[in-house]
Amino acid sequence: MRQDEPIWITGAAGMVGAALTRHLRSEGYTNLLTPTRSELDLCSADAVQDFVVQHRPKHAFLLAAKVGGIAANIADPVGFLDENLRLVVNQLSACAKAGVEKVLFLGSTCIYPRECSQPMTEDSLLTGPLEPTNEGYALAKIAGLRLAQSYQKQMGMQCVLPMPCNIYGTGDHFDLTRCHVLSALVKRFCDAVDQEAESVTLWGTGSAKREFIHVEDAVRGMLHLFDAETEGEVINLGPGNDVSISELAGMIAEQAGFEGQILWDTTRPDGMPRKCTDNTRLKKLGFEPRVSLCDGIAMTIQEYRQTLSSNSYSANAA
Repeated sequence: MRQDEPIWITGAAGMVGAALTRHLRSEGYTNLLTPTRSELDLCSADAVQDFVVQHRPKHAFLLAAKVGGIAANIADPVGFLDENLRLVVNQLSACAKAGVEKVLFLGSTCIYPRECSQPMTEDSLLTGPLEPTNEGYALAKIAGLRLAQSYQKQMGMQCVLPMPCNIYGTGDHFDLTRCHVLSALVKRFCDAVDQEAESVTLWGTGSAKREFIHVEDAVRGMLHLFDAETEGEVINLGPGNDVSISELAGMIAEQAGFEGQILWDTTRPDGMPRKCTDNTRLKKLGFEPRVSLCDGIAMTIQEYRQTLSSNSYSANAA
C-alpha cells in the first residue's frame, strides 16, 4: 500500500479498528477513510454504496461487526446474525462494484465446529455443527468469508481472510453486558479488590480453554497478511497456545492483587470446550505475535485502572 492511497477502515472506533488506524497513521498513511456510525450506516446498502463510489478506496479493511461475549450472544441471536450479515454483504458488495483492489475481512475462530479437532486447522471449517451460544455470529462470519472468496474467484477482487483468536487489549471496553472474557475478568477482579470482596463468582466450570492475542499483535498480523500472498485462503491468527478460563482467572486475580476465593457457577454455560488455533500457515508466512499473555494482562489491568481514575476525576470535576 502507498501512504497516499485511500484506505477504507470500517469499525474504526472499535478496539481493532482504532488500533489499526493508530498504527497506519504512525507509519505515515495520510488518506484513511474512517467514517463513524453516525456518518455512515453500514446496515444501509445504498449508503455504503454511495460512500464507496464517492471516495473510491484502493484498499479496505472490513472490521465492523456486532460483537459480544456469551451472554450478549444468547440474549440477541437475531441481532448477531441479522446485523452482521447486513454489514458484510453491504461492504463486500460495494467494494466489488467500485473496483476496490484488495479487501481484508476480519473473521473469528468461532467459525470452526464446536467439536473439531484441536488445535483447529483452517481445513476444519464446515466439518461439523457450530457452538450454539455464538452460532449467529459465526454463521455471518462464514458467509462473509465465502462471499469474499467468491468475489475474488468471479470478479478478481483480492481478499485477505485472517481468523483471529480472542482479541483483547488497548481500546477494549469493560461493560459486563457486552465485553469478552479477558476484559470482563480484569474488571471483576479489580473491582473485587477495590470493594474488598471475599469471593468472585464466575460463569461455567472454568475448564473451557481459550487462546488470546493482544490487539497490537492482531493489527501487526493483519498488515503482515495484507502484504503477503495468501491467495484468498483463510489464515488463523494467533499464538497457537491456549489456557483454561480457570488458569486465566488465576493469572488475572494474582496480577490484580485479589486474594479471595474464586467460585464457579456451573449452571452457566462454558461455551465452546476449546478454541486453540493451528497457526502453521501463519508461521510459514513469517509472522508470530510478540506480546505475551502475562504482559498483556498487566497492560489491560493498568488501562482499566486508568479508566477508573479518569471516570473518578470527571465525576469529581462535574
